[in-house]
Amino acid sequence: MNNILVIGIAGGSGSGKTTLMRNIVQRFEGAVTVISHDNYYKRHDELPYEERCKLNYDQPDAFDTSLMVYQLECLRHGEAVDCPVYDFALHNRSSETIHIVPKQVIIVEGILIFENQQLRDLMDIKIFVDTDADVRLCRRIKRDVNKRGRTLESVLKQYQETVKPMYERYVEPSKKYADIVVPEGGKNWIALDMILGRIQRHLDETEG
Repeated sequence: MNNILVIGIAGGSGSGKTTLMRNIVQRFEGAVTVISHDNYYKRHDELPYEERCKLNYDQPDAFDTSLMVYQLECLRHGEAVDCPVYDFALHNRSSETIHIVPKQVIIVEGILIFENQQLRDLMDIKIFVDTDADVRLCRRIKRDVNKRGRTLESVLKQYQETVKPMYERYVEPSKKYADIVVPEGGKNWIALDMILGRIQRHLDETEG
């Protein structure tokens, strides 16, 4: 456990968490494992597609966080896990899984990962990506329309009804648990250099 560094990256949808994460992964290729909270959305086979579309996916109860906690504990102990996969086009968990093996650095990513204390307690460094709401909305529209097959109307409706109010209720308050707050995410090169330096020190220490 002492040889694995767990880094949590939280922030609102479209804040730049993925960009920050990718920069870290590219810099330390082969030494980083990523586990995303989005893959732990609960399965809803009992509901038809139309009903699944109406669910609130931006609240803590939407996630099977207890499973994520268990699998992160396994990874920290050097055990591989089979992570669930979520299909955003179907609004349901896929039948597929991703085999994840532990590495020297584990990145935990998601909008609500700081909201849960059990999950927070497994992280060595907690980073909150803080980005203007208008920028986050524009990025979310581009992602959901182009990559998830959503309509503009459905994205805006979801944003107004659940994304924005849940951000204000759960995500924004969780910023207080962060060790580092990074404005503009992966495009903040000064913050990125500091984070990369901290990871490099960990890797140097474990190799030594």
